[in-house]
Amino acid sequence: MVSESFILYWAIGLKSLIDHTKPIYTALANKDLSAAQSAVHWIVSRNTETMDSEQVAMATVESTLENGCDSVFGALFWFLIGGAPLVLAYRLVNTLDAMWGYRTERYEYFGKCSALLDDALNYIPARLTALSYSILGNTKMAISSWKKHAKLLKSPNGGPVMCAGAGSLNVRLGGPTIYHSEPVEKPYFGGHQTVAVNDINRANTL
Repeated sequence: MVSESFILYWAIGLKSLIDHTKPIYTALANKDLSAAQSAVHWIVSRNTETMDSEQVAMATVESTLENGCDSVFGALFWFLIGGAPLVLAYRLVNTLDAMWGYRTERYEYFGKCSALLDDALNYIPARLTALSYSILGNTKMAISSWKKHAKLLKSPNGGPVMCAGAGSLNVRLGGPTIYHSEPVEKPYFGGHQTVAVNDINRANTL
């Protein structure tokens, strides 16, 4: 039991998530945009060098909310279902998807397999995460955003999680951005308020 507890502790990435977002918060609070752009580059796949302060904060909150499933809820869910073996397998799939889930000519089928398996393993945890976000914040706004906006996002699991989280915090996320030097028209989702620097801390608290 002690070894299984240690594995679960290792699998939950909440501290790592906070450690990665803290430098972004600090840089934005000190109005050091260059440092904030450099720090957010480590947690998102979009181009960061042209982001303004609001876009950096938005990207950070989005990533925090989405990783709440992978780093916390998903790990806890699969540990409760199957103990250490399943939580290890789950985190391995997360890592494979993060490394190879995006299409490349050389690793296209390997990447597709990793991404589809990650989607399957996160289907239930993602919706439990979205439900938890909804209960712990602005419930009405969270449910509304989940129902209206999740289907507009590309990720079948990230959609419910980020939309419910954004609604719970009553902040507006999404919008046009650049991935791998290509412009992408993402829809806006969530609440009505513009993202502020402290919303990074609020997302971590949620």
